[in-house]
Amino acid sequence: MFDKILIANRGEIAIRIIRACRELGIETVAVYSTADKSALHAQIADQAVCIGGPRSTDSYLNTKALIAACEITGAKAIHPGFGFLSEDSNFVRLCDKCGIKWIGPNASAMEAMGNKANAKSAMIKAGVPVVTGSEGVVETLEEAKKISAEVGYPVLVKASAGGGGRGIRRADSEEELEAAITAAKQEAKQFFGNDDIYIEKFIVNPRHVEIQIIADEHGNAVHLGERDCSCQRRNQKVLEESPSPVMTPELREKMGQAALRAASVYGYYNAGTVEFLVDKDKNFYFMEMNARIQVEHPVTEMVTGVDLIKEQIRIAMGLPLSFKQEDISLSGHVIECRINAEDPKHGFRPCPGKIHSIHMPGGPNVRIDTAVYQGYEIPLYYDSMIAKLIVKGRNREEAITKMKVALSEMLIEGIQTNIDFQLNLLRDEEFESGDFDIGFLNRKDLT
Repeated sequence: MFDKILIANRGEIAIRIIRACRELGIETVAVYSTADKSALHAQIADQAVCIGGPRSTDSYLNTKALIAACEITGAKAIHPGFGFLSEDSNFVRLCDKCGIKWIGPNASAMEAMGNKANAKSAMIKAGVPVVTGSEGVVETLEEAKKISAEVGYPVLVKASAGGGGRGIRRADSEEELEAAITAAKQEAKQFFGNDDIYIEKFIVNPRHVEIQIIADEHGNAVHLGERDCSCQRRNQKVLEESPSPVMTPELREKMGQAALRAASVYGYYNAGTVEFLVDKDKNFYFMEMNARIQVEHPVTEMVTGVDLIKEQIRIAMGLPLSFKQEDISLSGHVIECRINAEDPKHGFRPCPGKIHSIHMPGGPNVRIDTAVYQGYEIPLYYDSMIAKLIVKGRNREEAITKMKVALSEMLIEGIQTNIDFQLNLLRDEEFESGDFDIGFLNRKDLT
C-alpha cells in the first residue's frame, strides 16, 4: 500500500522504526527540529526534513509541518511512535483527510480510550473489572465529596485525558479533597488542555501490570502476555519486566481476555496496551488503555519473539496478523531499564549536555535501543530518556544478574545518568524477592 513512511518522532523510537522499515524494504523520512540537526535519526533515514524550531510545539507537534513533509517527500504513511502526537485523534483525522495512512488505531477508538472517565464506563458495560469510583467525569466538589465518602478514603483524583502519571492526586480525607482536585485540574489543563477529572478508590499497595494486545482490521486480536511496571518513581516507570513475579497462567489468561474485551468495545486495531492494577489477592482492575506502541514494547518483543513495529506496519497495510493466539508463548525472563540523562543525587533533575565518551554493553540476549553516540549533544527541550537496556535470562534470577553485569559495563561520560540508581534498584532485597508494589521506590532512597 505504501513504500515510504514518515516517522513523526525522534530519539530511540525513531531509530527503532527506521530499522523495522528497512527490514521490510520500506523507505523512511525523518523529521527533525533545529535542535536535532545532528540527531542520529535525521542522519540514517533515507530522507530528512527540518520541520521547525527546537520547542516541540514548533516542530514535533507542528501538524501542518508534518503533513507538508509528507507531501514534499511522497510519504504515504506516518508512524507516530510514542509521545508527541501519538494519541492525538485530531491529527489522525487530518491524516485521513489528506490521504495519509496512520499507523495506529483509528481516531474514534483513540478518542474513546483517551478519555479515561468515559473508557471506564465502557469497561463496566463490557464486564472488565474496574476500580470503584465515579462512572464518568465529576463536575462539582459536592459530587466529588459524595463519591469519595461512598467508596471510602483514600481516593485518587485523576485527569480524564491524562497519561504518563500526569494529573493524578491522592486525597486521604475530605479536608484534602478540594486541594487534590485543584492540583489535578491545573496539571491536566497544562499538559492535556482538558481539566476534566474523575475519582477512584485508592488501592493500597497494588502492582501495575499491563497487557500488550495487537489486532488487525479483519477482526483478529491477540494478547501477548504481560509486563510488570510496578517499579515507578512518582508515577513514572523506571524498570519493566516480563513475566510478572506475581503472575500465574490462570491469571494471565483472565487478564489477557479482559484486555481483548476492552479493545473490542471500540473495534480497536493495531497495537495497544491495557493497564491494570493487581492487589495482594490477585484481583485486577482496569486502569487505562494506551492507544499506541509503548516505551517498554521491547520487553514483549524479547519474551515472545514478535516484532511489534513490523506487525504495526503490516496491519496498517491491511494485512491480517501473522500469528494466532495459540502461537504466542513466553520464553525466559526479560528486564528493561530506562537510562535517563538525569541526576538522581539532585532530585533527578534533567542533565542535557555533550557525551564525551560512550561504551554500550553487549553479549547474548542483551539489547540496547538508543539514539545517542560519542560527541552527541543532548538537547534540553525533550524527554530525558536516552536509552533502553533490555536483557533476557532463562529465569528472573539470571535476568537480574545479566542486567547488573550490563549496567556495570555501560559507560556514558560528560553527563549525569541514572545508571547507578538502576544498579542500586537491582541490588535491593525487596526488588530481588519480587515482593514489591508501585509505591516501594517512593518509600526508599536508592541514590
